[in-house]
Amino acid sequence: MPLVTSKPLGSEVSRVWCADPTLGARRIGRYLLMKRKHEESAYLLTLRRRAGELVARAGLENGEVKLAYKKLVAEFLHAGGPADDLIVKIGAQFFGCPLGKSRGPVGDSPLPGSKLLDFDYLEKFMVDCFMASGCPEKESKISANVLIEADKRGIDSHGIGRLKSIYLDRIKNGILKPYAPIDIIKETETTALVDGNMGMGLYVGPFCMDLAIAKAKKFGLGFVACRNSTHYGIAGYYATMATQKGCIGFSGTNARPSIAPTFGVEPCLGTNPLCFGFPSDEPFPFVIDCATSICQRGKIEKYARFGKSTPKGMVIDSNGEERTDTEGILKGMVKGECALCPVGGVGDELGGYKGYGWAAVVELLSIAFQDGDFGAALSGVDAKGKPAPMSLGHFFFAINVEALCDLQVFKKKSGDFLRYLRSSAKDPNGPGRIWTAGEPEHDFRKQRAAEGGVMVPPALLKDMQNLREGLPGLRDKYLKFCFE
Repeated sequence: MPLVTSKPLGSEVSRVWCADPTLGARRIGRYLLMKRKHEESAYLLTLRRRAGELVARAGLENGEVKLAYKKLVAEFLHAGGPADDLIVKIGAQFFGCPLGKSRGPVGDSPLPGSKLLDFDYLEKFMVDCFMASGCPEKESKISANVLIEADKRGIDSHGIGRLKSIYLDRIKNGILKPYAPIDIIKETETTALVDGNMGMGLYVGPFCMDLAIAKAKKFGLGFVACRNSTHYGIAGYYATMATQKGCIGFSGTNARPSIAPTFGVEPCLGTNPLCFGFPSDEPFPFVIDCATSICQRGKIEKYARFGKSTPKGMVIDSNGEERTDTEGILKGMVKGECALCPVGGVGDELGGYKGYGWAAVVELLSIAFQDGDFGAALSGVDAKGKPAPMSLGHFFFAINVEALCDLQVFKKKSGDFLRYLRSSAKDPNGPGRIWTAGEPEHDFRKQRAAEGGVMVPPALLKDMQNLREGLPGLRDKYLKFCFE
């Protein structure tokens, strides 16, 4: 396996780098020995020597060397070797080794300067912001509830972090209406076509799922397609609405083009989440809410707030290079020069065509019934590069469980299966626990409720202060924030 990279591991490696892969590998192998610490045990020193030997063989026996190096890295870390050691970094970049033992779905450490804010306080602030922007009180409360639910579930990319950039800034720029009436264009006993008239998807979405649930409760099934809407928050909110009423819930939405097709580099599809929810007899439902890209734009924005690089393999640019520079990626996405990779990654070796196919399914369900926009029409900018409205489509599906079987029997069978999954054999290199969908969000909810809220990073605290100064009436309500 040639040791070729567009971004060397650091200045230490670059000093020993060589254009010849075999010679370069041997030099790095010797360098690993040079980097040993005086206090290291004989065992760690032995592992370091073995690592150098394996690197020197890279490209000769690819599969064998890769497996051996992964095992060595695990031994090195287990023996107390530092996770930031060159051995571990080389393993991560060239052999696919994990950077230390996986912790599972746990949150990031808060940035310095972050403040703990109570959920009720944050939700009230968001309601006040929406109302100050022209949204009626009822719709403002619904919209704020969708956002705060993301923060409660630990989905920080879609909560208070989206208030200003995705909603209030777009209202200010005139490309999002703070309020518009919702029209039902066509309706049957089990279906409906709804027009959001470019109002906020945060209240259009709940209206549509309520309609789908009402139909399901009466006729067994309910499907609602929505056109001319806007960003509707986390799809899991809508699946959970259904599970709370004894229904299976299914929802999705298109978005501005971000994903490149397999073997392509142009952003053509939205991150297009696909979400299902099932009631269970546990304290939480099974809710799987995933973008059809490896990550969504909000995750890249979160990396930017935390000053982190984007993991390799998530983003490809117009030259076919996999990018990791977060700020450059965000700028490139605005210009159409960077695209997110579908689930499965670049090409088809790891099944990238599967994520690409599912993204296309969501797009079709979001535009075909609705005669909706797609591709460049949803880019958010016009021909002159100025902000432009994005007319999104959504879909909502509810199945009434009791139309087919007893609800409690359904819940118990679902719970039995999920418990079976969690009790299965654990990966010795993993965190020692298996989660099922909906459980990480439930854990976050309990943890954050016990802690008294969510840690809000400095950039978002600054957003709150700017909104207070820029929106009418907010200065009078918030003379001094709780974190000031």
